[in-house]
Parts: sequence; structure tokens; C-alpha cells
Amino acid sequence: MIFQKIFVNLQVKCIKIFFKTSMTKYNLTEKTVKEANYRHLVSPKVMDEMKDKILNVIVMQKKYKDKDYSAKRLAEDLGTNTRYISAVVNVKFHMNYTSFINKFRIEEAMAILVDRRYVGLRMEEVSDMVGFANRQSFYASFYRIMRMTPRAYRLQHVKRSADSLRELKSVKKMEVSEE
Repeated sequence: MIFQKIFVNLQVKCIKIFFKTSMTKYNLTEKTVKEANYRHLVSPKVMDEMKDKILNVIVMQKKYKDKDYSAKRLAEDLGTNTRYISAVVNVKFHMNYTSFINKFRIEEAMAILVDRRYVGLRMEEVSDMVGFANRQSFYASFYRIMRMTPRAYRLQHVKRSADSLRELKSVKKMEVSEE
């Protein structure tokens, strides 16, 4: 119990430092961490079972892509309540439900942004594909996780792949000239 309070206090300090240095351009605001007593009422065994069920629904069934898939709907699908969902996500994944969902959305967006098949997509289209309600939410979440905008991420990876392609071509030229 004492270690949990110390850990929560440490989390609060880290969050404050992070948000004070974040860009105001994306409306990132300081968040406070509150200790919820109900988290300690859920047994570790139930938490592990719920964790697996949550991952199955959110990740395997790709419910994170659904803009309207809330913690309430997840709780209904799993036959529990939102407090249990919140407790499990907080304890097992060390984030809130929205951050948990956005993490998977951003991971998919990162894959789409560097995939040559989707090079012509606008950011609004990428945002929509991965489940964000609007472009602003997408940009704010992307920046919060990656510390760069989606556009900067795409440009960085396009440049890297172009450099890699040039290197590959020069290596092939060297191999041909050696023969």
C-alpha cells in the first residue's frame, strides 16, 4: 500500500513534468492522477482474466478502430461494469481507457503512414481509418505518444526509405562492377 502511494506520487510528478514541456499547440493540458480505492478491491486473478479479455476484444477484434466503442460498451460485452474495466486498464496497462485505445490507434496509424500503398492518403483519412473522431484528436494523441506530428513521422520515414533504396542500388552497382 505504501509502495503504491509512492508510485502514484512518482507518476503524478512525471506526468506534470511531461505536460509542462508538451506543445500547447495540440491542447495538451496537465492531468492529475487520482488514486481510486476500488482498484484494490479487484483480485489479481480476476484482473489477469479481465486483462486477457480486454486485449482480445480491443486488439484481436480491433474494436479500437470503432469511434463509438466506449468503456461502457466494453463492459457490457464482457458482462462487467466500467469501474472494473477502468481498474484493470489502470493497474495492468498503467494508463486510462482512452490512452489505452489511442495507443493501438497510433500504432496502426504509424504502420499506415509508412506503407507505400497508403502514400496518397490525407491525414484526415488516416485518422478516420484508425478510429479517431477528428483530425485534432489524432494529432494530439500522435504527438503525445511519438513526440512528433504524423506528417513529420511520415516524412522522416519516407526519407529513410529513400536513403535505404539509394544504398541498396549503390550496393547492387558495386556488386555488378566487381563481376
